[in-house]
Amino acid sequence: MPRATNKVASRRRRKQVLQLAKGYWGRRSKAYTVAKNAVEKGLKYQYRDRRQRKRQFRRLWIARINAGARLNDQSYSRVIGGLRKVNIRLNRKSLADLAMHDPAAFTQVVSSIR
Repeated sequence: MPRATNKVASRRRRKQVLQLAKGYWGRRSKAYTVAKNAVEKGLKYQYRDRRQRKRQFRRLWIARINAGARLNDQSYSRVIGGLRKVNIRLNRKSLADLAMHDPAAFTQVVSSIR
């Protein structure tokens, strides 16, 4: 009796990998083995970078708050510490937005901690 390989499932699995590899360059989008390696690596990066994106945005917000604070003769740590002391509960995202798009409002927030 011949060995059963379940061709339907094998074909579907390969098609899924090649579908995920669409848009890749050269053999990475056409040859199954190469595409499988490229897709696996891409999925690893995708998983990792979903977490890194959050870190990168926090770093960006901190840099923007620090730049706005320096214009008001303060440092980032003094601004954040001062906001905690006077119990102003603004997150870094909204503070960075104020520092970028409404410097006058950011200056008022900074002056309220002095």
